[in-house]
Amino acid sequence: MKVLILDQFSEPGGAQQMLMELLPAVRERGWDALIGMPGDGEMFERIGALGFETARIACGPYRSGRKSPADALRFLTGTPGLARRIRLLAKQSGAELIYVNGPRVLPGVVGTRVPVVFHSHSYVAGLARRVAGEALRRAEASVIAACRFVAEPWTAYVPGERVTVIYNGVAEPPRGVARRGNGPCIGCIGRIAPEKGQREFLRAAAIVHRALPDCRFRVYGAPLFGDARAERYAATVRAEAAGLPVEFQGWVADIHAALAGLDLLLVPSVGPEATTRVIPEAFAAGVPVIAFASGGIPEVVEGGCGMLAGSAEHMAALAIELLKGPPETRARMAEAARARWRERFTLQRYRQEVLATIERAALGSAARELTNA
Repeated sequence: MKVLILDQFSEPGGAQQMLMELLPAVRERGWDALIGMPGDGEMFERIGALGFETARIACGPYRSGRKSPADALRFLTGTPGLARRIRLLAKQSGAELIYVNGPRVLPGVVGTRVPVVFHSHSYVAGLARRVAGEALRRAEASVIAACRFVAEPWTAYVPGERVTVIYNGVAEPPRGVARRGNGPCIGCIGRIAPEKGQREFLRAAAIVHRALPDCRFRVYGAPLFGDARAERYAATVRAEAAGLPVEFQGWVADIHAALAGLDLLLVPSVGPEATTRVIPEAFAAGVPVIAFASGGIPEVVEGGCGMLAGSAEHMAALAIELLKGPPETRARMAEAARARWRERFTLQRYRQEVLATIERAALGSAARELTNA
């Protein structure tokens, strides 16, 4: 199969990491793929290193989060050019299917007369959802959603049989990554942004620190995509950490090494989160998780592999109870997390399900065309 893959970013993020982990399976399946992305980010080099051809498309840049009137105008005036570029790439590559890895690109695929699969990694709301949804409807697209919470809004635009929930899959930590450090250590991993809840993490850390003075805390992540709002938020987080034993580690390339230094991972996401990739990564590493019950997180933190909290105070209380309790309790939770990863969140399972869904979408589109002929 020949596939045109389109992403709305060329800088690395969660959705881009999932694409990077899917591409080797695309190659193993014997498919040809051309990847189109905007800008000049490092994803061009990383994808090229895997042996895939890349091409540039015009999409943005737009402000992250709530869009400005200037963003809206640029989007409206830029969409016709984006659509022409996508049609050209589809024709030149002989694409039999277009795989879209970000909602901003969707209006540009309308009218290509090629089957479309949209991978929805995050919850899309407001005007952005309506624009993307209408594009999905007009393109008769199929949707892969990262969880049920993310999937539900798209059913207003796409028939339910063309919406598939596929949870993220992550690789097993390499052998030899061992626990290191003295004393308990609690971490928070993710891009620095208000919806990821680093300030709530600090509120919980302050409470834990009073109860467990030898406990240390680590924040991994950085503001992404040149977001000025996130930069300001990051400065606020650093200021509020004054007086606490908090280490800011920045963006981490080796997630396994980061998790190896933690006894407990807190996930204080406060926005309409999907399931957040770091949770199955922690499960694979056998690190217990305490997370806010937001978005799709309750779909994966269940069955004894972690705990859900309703507030920073509740999160801190659970952390204190877990760290002060018998080590056997943490050991049982770690084993339950590993078991959950093996059952539901392996990279092999993820690749198989995504590629199978793409194949069904291509076959289903061909069948619809024959029926309508």
